[in-house]
Amino acid sequence: MTAMTFSSPGTPRRSTPYGLLTVTLATIMSLCAILQALDVPQRLGFSLYTEQYLAAILAFALGMAFLVAPRFTGRLRFLDPTLALAGFCAAGYIALSYPTIVNELVYRPVDGLVVSLVIGLLTIEAVRRLTGPGLTVIVALFLAYGLVGYLLPFGMTRQILWDRLAIYVVMDTNGLIGLPLMVTASMVFSFIFLGQLLVSSGGSAFFNDLALALVGRSRGGAAKIAVVSSFLFGSVSGSAVANVAASGGVTLPLMRRAGYKPHMAAAIEALASTGGQLAPPIMGAAAFLMAEFLQISFGTVILAAVIPSLLYYLAIFFYIDAHAAANGMSLPEDVEIRPLRRVLADGWQFVAPFAILIFGLFGLNWRPELAALAAALALAVLALVLPYRGKRSHLGDLLRAFPDAGKGMIEIVIIAAAAGMVIGVLNISGLAFSLTLNLVAMAEGSLMLLLIIAALVSVVLGMGMPTVGVYVLLASLIGPALVQAGIDPIAAHMFLLYFGMLSMITPPVALASFTAATMAGAEAMKTGWQAFRMGWVAYLIPFVMVFEPGLVMQAAPADIIWQLIGALVGVWFATGAIYGYLTRSLGLMERVLLGMIALAGILPFSLGWGGYLVNLLAICVGVVLIFRTRLIPSLSGRS
Repeated sequence: MTAMTFSSPGTPRRSTPYGLLTVTLATIMSLCAILQALDVPQRLGFSLYTEQYLAAILAFALGMAFLVAPRFTGRLRFLDPTLALAGFCAAGYIALSYPTIVNELVYRPVDGLVVSLVIGLLTIEAVRRLTGPGLTVIVALFLAYGLVGYLLPFGMTRQILWDRLAIYVVMDTNGLIGLPLMVTASMVFSFIFLGQLLVSSGGSAFFNDLALALVGRSRGGAAKIAVVSSFLFGSVSGSAVANVAASGGVTLPLMRRAGYKPHMAAAIEALASTGGQLAPPIMGAAAFLMAEFLQISFGTVILAAVIPSLLYYLAIFFYIDAHAAANGMSLPEDVEIRPLRRVLADGWQFVAPFAILIFGLFGLNWRPELAALAAALALAVLALVLPYRGKRSHLGDLLRAFPDAGKGMIEIVIIAAAAGMVIGVLNISGLAFSLTLNLVAMAEGSLMLLLIIAALVSVVLGMGMPTVGVYVLLASLIGPALVQAGIDPIAAHMFLLYFGMLSMITPPVALASFTAATMAGAEAMKTGWQAFRMGWVAYLIPFVMVFEPGLVMQAAPADIIWQLIGALVGVWFATGAIYGYLTRSLGLMERVLLGMIALAGILPFSLGWGGYLVNLLAICVGVVLIFRTRLIPSLSGRS
């Protein structure tokens, strides 16, 4: 068999002996997902439960999880394929017998119990292998609460038998085979496939050329190229760590050559890659889950993410520009920068699929998975016909997208399954309801306190966990409380998604920062704290979204425009206050004053026209401070 490579958090990349089998399973899973998205079984007259399809996808994911992340060697080597076979057969049994067994689950049949235990235990082990201990511990704690929570003074009022708990969290539609897995196996897959097809056809080279053409000649061009290219690629991949690995190979050496220190270059790449999970038009898997949780269209989620993602990237851009201006950073002279017009003329075939995707979503109101597959088809045809920089894609290059998409879905499917188990415990135990009541009672005393707790929980849960897992847990645990506290539902869920995303760059465990640090040869913790400092303004934006829902497109057009202006200027001022440089070096007192002005310009005020006047006055004073410095004597140089 041909060897393949796999890397999981905290483990080195290594070859596995199951490459051909994994490729076969991944390809079959991809074909099944595409056929389901196109409603082919229904058109052929096959009447299938949705749960049967979800169980089939889970069977493939469990079957591959233990092959791509083997843990046993020597005489115990046979255990990895044995566990893979057990997971495949157990989930496959549900896929085949669900129409019959679903009517018998209330009686807790032996076969249903055995299959539930096998799937539940193997899912937890697969999560541990693929994502590390973070999500694994959380799932285990929730399952333990389901068993012994009735013994706790704050727990349940009735006991749940272990066999009933096992069957419910695995086989009930409110558990593992529920919303997270359904969204992942349908909508998310189609976009993963589109992203893999884009990579296979040379789209990453186009993104790098486009970033060079857009910002390469500006000061700090090397770092700005990293931001733009990571934004473009991240909006497709939706994974911070994958984005770092894909774009960092080009951007990190370029930044090092331009004079950036290793930890600075790694922090920039981590920040830019992390924001891709919030960047339209594709965003990350959590965006599809948000649409289902809120029962709104995916197009609405895309619109809501436009301004938050803009503010996030501009905060990074402003910091990079200030750093470049203060230190004279520029792009190495020997780097080729092609004219923008030529880049777009040569690579318009990579832009056309996005136009089709957006038109399908907003113009034709197609289902997200159908719009993504239409964009993928257009991309495949154009890539076969039109070369980019003299290189035309071959059919074999494009066919690799099928196994690559299947392998890319393994971790996401396993995470969704684990998140479904947690939701199952919340539902059967009543913990979700009681937690919502307690949090709403807390909000009556202080809404800001509730938001701070939600932000802290988001960051803590996100330490070592993928964003999609963090968001599902937060949306189930804290989301209802935020909505009942009077926060706009979209703003509340965007708040949770934003902070779940920021956990990827927040020490002490910051997966995106640590991955970039490894690639750049920098210290991991130093990179993490540098990313935290550079992205500090991003931690303020979610709070502003809650009190100014216009930033998520939930207000009148005039309010949206004004709130956007205040946020943009406030982010710029705040960046200067943090770094100590905007158009010139800023003294200590100037930085303090500019920071206060930034808060007054960006924060909301419930004073009607008085609030607008406060914002406007703050903006004017800040502009005078920056451009009319003789009015305020400088007390010190940049510190």
